[in-house]
Amino acid sequence: MLYWLIAAILAYVFFGFASLGDKLMLNGKTATAPKPKSYTFYVGIFSLFVIVIIPFIQFTIPSATGFFWLLADAIAHIVAMYAMYVAIAKFDISKVIATIGATQPIFIFVFTYIFWGPQTMSPTAIIAFVLLFLGSVIISIEKTIKITADYLKITIFSSLMFALDYIFMKRAFTQVPFLSGIIWIQILISFCALFILFSKKARAEIFSKQMVEDRKNQIIFLFAQLSGGLGNLTQAFAISLAPVIFLATINSLRGVQFVFLFFATIFISRFYPKILKEDLSKRIIYQKIFSIILIVGGLILLVA
Repeated sequence: MLYWLIAAILAYVFFGFASLGDKLMLNGKTATAPKPKSYTFYVGIFSLFVIVIIPFIQFTIPSATGFFWLLADAIAHIVAMYAMYVAIAKFDISKVIATIGATQPIFIFVFTYIFWGPQTMSPTAIIAFVLLFLGSVIISIEKTIKITADYLKITIFSSLMFALDYIFMKRAFTQVPFLSGIIWIQILISFCALFILFSKKARAEIFSKQMVEDRKNQIIFLFAQLSGGLGNLTQAFAISLAPVIFLATINSLRGVQFVFLFFATIFISRFYPKILKEDLSKRIIYQKIFSIILIVGGLILLVA
């Protein structure tokens, strides 16, 4: 049974919840929306809470090689997050996620070849990947994307770093047991986040009274990070289980996240319009339905 596929699908449902929180936090829906540096700091430090499970597992110290890949993954992850948050703060979140989602599988394919050499993929798996990839791209595009040099620079860089995050994590899990590896990665992400404190401007915002006492931001942030943490855990589990050749396919399952967001947006707009209100035209609805058909078709081929 494709346990990695189940884990990946579940991960993107959690990421869907996290995206709702990120959208409210960074797209100006709250009065004190944090800046990218401070938000990256909060996200990174929150990762440290994973240490509470150490007493309940057989926690191991990695080898030098294992530690190298764990640290490389943590650095790639924190840099990718910061670049993505910068892009979200400057541009529309749906456009940013669409561009990152469309280019990341390509980078993963390239890096897979660099790190592991040529890989064999069955025709059915190739077709499934193409359907998932196209479905993910089409469902995430809501408006015409205005391409600028600044937009391309930040989104492509973020996509590149997230792709390296996949690759380095897979390399780390060949050296370190899964649970120990996850804990080490989160600890190292928290450590990397501390370097943000070297920025005087970031320190001023991170420890500002307004940010600390804003209860609405705290609730949204906690919701987003709990969802994102569960998403990261299940995604990492999928990466640890999946054959190398399917790393790009896991990423192409991002369309599941957008399917969830589509239905969540309809529900919230209908019953809680004060929280989130988005008008969906018939063209957008038809586009989403077509994308869902492609994604479902890809999933069927994967499990066939």
